[in-house]
Amino acid sequence: MLGLDISSTSVKLLELSRSGGKYRVESYGVEPLPGNAVIEKNIADVEGVGEAIERLIARAKTKVKSAAVAVAGSAVITKTIEMSADLNENEMETQLHDEADQYIPYPLDEVALDFEVQGISPRSDEQVEVLLAACRRENVEMRQEALELGGLKAKVVDIEAHCMQRAFELVRDQFFEDGGQDKIIAIIDIGATMTTLSVLTNAGAPYTREQLFGGKQLTEEIQRRYSLSVEEAGLAKKQGGLPDDYETEVLQPFKEAVVQQVTRSLQFFYSSSSFDTVDHIILAGGTASIEGLADMVTAKLGTPATTANPFVNMALSSKVNEVSLNNDAPAMMIACGLAMRSFD
Repeated sequence: MLGLDISSTSVKLLELSRSGGKYRVESYGVEPLPGNAVIEKNIADVEGVGEAIERLIARAKTKVKSAAVAVAGSAVITKTIEMSADLNENEMETQLHDEADQYIPYPLDEVALDFEVQGISPRSDEQVEVLLAACRRENVEMRQEALELGGLKAKVVDIEAHCMQRAFELVRDQFFEDGGQDKIIAIIDIGATMTTLSVLTNAGAPYTREQLFGGKQLTEEIQRRYSLSVEEAGLAKKQGGLPDDYETEVLQPFKEAVVQQVTRSLQFFYSSSSFDTVDHIILAGGTASIEGLADMVTAKLGTPATTANPFVNMALSSKVNEVSLNNDAPAMMIACGLAMRSFD
């Protein structure tokens, strides 16, 4: 399956193969979306997204026709419940549908529902813990429709934070010699308009929180200060060539704003959980590529911070441009977690 991450400004595609325990990038690409095609992670212009997917597939030269996509954590209700260990999957499904209105505040005919058995309950051997996930059906259907317009079939709809968690398993060994299974990891995904904090603990589903903040603010500031169009500002941000005062007057204040957001996100997490520290911060999303950002977070917070790159130990096919892939790597974590669903 292709991993297809539909974000607010682009669609990202990743195709992985695996032999032994080693992954290989078969194809990848990023295609910009028309303005306002996706607003706060909800698809507003299905046709615009579908056409972008079609262009992306043509450019990535992939033959794969099925894909995994994700919905944002804020669109999903997850709940861990206990059920009898004697039930088989069909019996569980029937019981969950009968009882789902206890857990979900929407009419059931408007909801897409799924569940996964997490293991034996720590409280009783006769019960299992079951993770229930539900989101509004229209969120799933809009993604399915956009994929169909682009020539693909949606095989899996996942949750972004769970994709992050899966992709992090690839990079865990880069940070911890012993694999760091008991470490508390904060992944901060700074997209164009949204910043999502996912905290991975060894206690099941990740904690997530979204805030309206992202790289678009930097683009808008470049646009305003240097009288450029949105396209010109976006290009200048990536390729350089801006006046000498850009570093001090525009980029530095933006980096400080990012550090502030990171601090604030973590404070929310500490105040709503039993934790008061994290062991490592991973910066993901397009904004994470800004030079020196991870060092600045480390210096301000006193916690080691690193820019995400899930491709460090992967082989690349000859049609993948290594320089482009490395530049886009921090923004490819969700696509990577989705592409890994091929091997479940």
